[in-house]
Amino acid sequence: MLELDGQRLSLAQIDAVALGEEHVTLSANARKRLSDSRRIVETIIAEGRTVYGVNTGFGRLSDVHIPASELRELQLNLVRSTACGVGPPLSEAETRAMLLLRANVLANGLSGARPLVAETLIAMLERGVMPLIPEKGSVGASGDLAPLAHLALTAIGEGEAFWRGERMESAAALRLAGVEPLQLEAKEGLALLNGTQAMTAVGGLALRRAQRLARVADIAGAMTLEALRDTPVAFDERIHAARPHPGQIEVAAHLRELLRDSEIRQSHLENDPRVQDAYSLRCMPQVHGAVRGALRHATEVIETETGSVTDNPLVFSDTEEVLSGGNFHGAPVAFALDYAAIALTDLAGISERRIERLVNPDLNEGLPPFLTTHPGTASGYMVAQVTAVALINEMKVLSHPASVDNLPTSGGKEDHVSMGMTAATKLRSIVDNAEHVIAIELLAAAEGLEYRAPLQPGRGVKHAYDVIRSHVPRLTRDRALSNDIQTIAKAIPEGEFDEVG
Repeated sequence: MLELDGQRLSLAQIDAVALGEEHVTLSANARKRLSDSRRIVETIIAEGRTVYGVNTGFGRLSDVHIPASELRELQLNLVRSTACGVGPPLSEAETRAMLLLRANVLANGLSGARPLVAETLIAMLERGVMPLIPEKGSVGASGDLAPLAHLALTAIGEGEAFWRGERMESAAALRLAGVEPLQLEAKEGLALLNGTQAMTAVGGLALRRAQRLARVADIAGAMTLEALRDTPVAFDERIHAARPHPGQIEVAAHLRELLRDSEIRQSHLENDPRVQDAYSLRCMPQVHGAVRGALRHATEVIETETGSVTDNPLVFSDTEEVLSGGNFHGAPVAFALDYAAIALTDLAGISERRIERLVNPDLNEGLPPFLTTHPGTASGYMVAQVTAVALINEMKVLSHPASVDNLPTSGGKEDHVSMGMTAATKLRSIVDNAEHVIAIELLAAAEGLEYRAPLQPGRGVKHAYDVIRSHVPRLTRDRALSNDIQTIAKAIPEGEFDEVG
């Protein structure tokens, strides 16, 4: 059971809740903090003080005072008018992650909302009421307004939701799940809408997949090295101690372990006329390691964001002050996700260069052309490499940073925005493409190993080969490779290579 207290959450914890593997509850301390901050809001209303977000308009209309009789209508109208999202809905896992993260923000007790608001989000999460949240429409400041408005819309019993896989009116989904719709009080609509939880949810889950993929890329590279009868000398520990980037050292150690006890290596220790391997093989620690470094930085940013209060204004019960700031701005998350996108695009790029070396008869060290026993009559893996190139072309387009763009909104009041949600959704697409590119390398490298038999590869490589062959047989004659590629690409995020090496 994960008890929410406004704490920093790891990507592993978010992933577990997103997949329905972990239950969630609200801590007693969080309930007290929520109640304390709520009392401040109620005091402001009772005393007739004017405070942004409590009894004013929003954005360009923030200077308009709202009378007490219209405060509930103000919050309802805010949610309804902000629910302008378009495009396909977020996945169930992404929606679950959003509910988790928004509840955790409220648990900090700086948003001025009642405990009931956080408890309603947790009840929706626990009972499977998934708001229908279109993925497009957020510019990432004031946070992910449109996606969070669709989340809030379901919480108040409006809009659409999914329950047990069926799309329906939110009111029906809540009724079937036994969750009472929220009746929003002053400040609570804003407390649900201001924040970065859509970009953090989508980006965080994509990063979790990317972390796993980065490790599998080492496995694919090691398998290719064995199939090409190349040397692991470049992975010597002393080389990497001389340039001690942590990711580089980790990858070199991982490659050494994957290649341990290789019979293929022993077969060409002597009288091999080659002096150095191509960069795509020799420089795996440097490139793969740099990717790990980029993902590590992005993970640190995302995990910090999970325990951050990104609402506005913030209610500080210790001093009874309500302060307006800009914690909703998604720049930290947007920059980090764009960085991860660039790194993953290069990871796929170096993988494709190794695929080319496996299939190209001018480069593949005696393997048959395109890894087929009947070149000419059969084309083997020729077009699989073409598919990898096509995927990488798309990745290169998507890796242009979303965060360098800006267009002012809300009548010029919100004159600089982050585009963090765009960074998150395109990272998701990049991860998906990269999984397929690495899958193609795994398949081609496994095919290459067939031609080195009876010599056995290193222990870790042999383990990975066995995983692949448990899903995909050897290519003895041409067949459609699409299903093979998709099968191995699916096996990567499902963790089937996690125990390799």
